[in-house]
Amino acid sequence: MDGDALCSIGDLARRTGLTVKTIRFYSDEGIVPPTRRSPAGYRLYDRAAAARLDLVRTLRDLGLDLPTIRRVVDRETSLPEVAAAHAEALAARIRTLRLRRAVLTAVARRGSTPEEMELMHELARLSEAERRRLIGDFLAAAFGDLRGDPAFAGIMTSLTPELPDDPEPEQVAAWAELAELSRDPDFRAGLRRMAATHAATHATARTDHPTEPRTDSPADSRAESRAGLPSEPPTGRHTASRVGSHAEPGTGSPAGSRGGAGVAVIAPDPAALARDLAAPALAAGIDPAAPEAGPYVTALVAACGLDPATLTARLATADDPRRERYVHLLAVINGWPPPECLTPALGWFRAALRTHPAGR
Repeated sequence: MDGDALCSIGDLARRTGLTVKTIRFYSDEGIVPPTRRSPAGYRLYDRAAAARLDLVRTLRDLGLDLPTIRRVVDRETSLPEVAAAHAEALAARIRTLRLRRAVLTAVARRGSTPEEMELMHELARLSEAERRRLIGDFLAAAFGDLRGDPAFAGIMTSLTPELPDDPEPEQVAAWAELAELSRDPDFRAGLRRMAATHAATHATARTDHPTEPRTDSPADSRAESRAGLPSEPPTGRHTASRVGSHAEPGTGSPAGSRGGAGVAVIAPDPAALARDLAAPALAAGIDPAAPEAGPYVTALVAACGLDPATLTARLATADDPRRERYVHLLAVINGWPPPECLTPALGWFRAALRTHPAGR
C-alpha cells in the first residue's frame, strides 16, 4: 500500500492474512475503523489503518484481550505498561502449565491412582505461602517451645522444603509425599520426642561471658540436620563433637562441659557420631556381635558421654524409617545431593551395644 492509496477490505485481508470476517468485526467494534467508505458504501482503509490492524493482530497473537488492545491502539495506555503486565501474567500461566505437566508426568511414571493424582495436584498447586504454612505447622508440632531456641533455628530452616517454580516431576511427587508425611501425627510426635531429648542432652553451660559468635556455614547446619534430624546445633566449636575430640582441648573435660575460656561446648550428636564411627566397621564387614566390634562401642560411648542404655534408646529414636524418608524427599525437592542413609550405621551399633553393653 503506497502513500495515500486506499484499499478495500478484501485487499486488506489478502495483505494481512486475516479473514474479511475478522477485519469486519474489528471495524464494527471500532478497534480498526475504516478510513472512509466508497460512494457505494464499501469500507476503505489507508496505510495507517493497515498498520493499526497489524498491531491488533500482533497483540491478539500474544494473547491480549480486546478491551486491553482497544486501550493500546487508542493510546489510553502505553504499550510498555501493557506488555509488562501481560508478560507477568504469562509467566504465572507458564508456571501453572509446567506444574500441571510435572504432575501428569509423575502420575504416568508412578502409575498413580485417581485419588493419588488428585492429592498430588492439590498439594502441587498450593502457593508458596500455603506451602510454608503447611510445613510451619509441622515444624511447630515437632519442635514446640524449642522454636524460640536459637540453636534450633538453623535446623528448622534446613528441614524446610523449597519447591522450585519450575519443578521436575520427581520434585512434585516428592513434595506430595513429604506433605502427607508431615501430617502423620506419630511422625510429628516422634520428632518432638527426639527434639526434646536433643535439647536436654545438648544444653550448654551458662556463663557471665558472651558465647562465641557462630562461625559455621548454612551448609554445615543443613548437613548436620540431615544426619540426625535434629542433630547437633551449629556452633563455632562444633568440631569438638567430631570423633577423636572427646574432650575440650587443654582441659580434659568431657564434651558438653564448660570450656577453659568459659565458653560452653555443645555435646555431640549420637546419630551423627554413629554414622561416622560405623563407616569403617561396615566397610570391613565386622559383625556387631564379634569381639572386633567392642572398641567401636567403647569409642561411641566415650564420645557421646552417655551410658549404654541411654545411648541405645537415643539411637533407636533416631532410627526411624519415616525420618530417613523425610530427609530423602527433602533432598529431592531442594535439589541437594542424596543424603547418607543412617539405618545401616544405627542398626549396627544397636546390635553391637546389645552384645557389648559396656564396650567390652
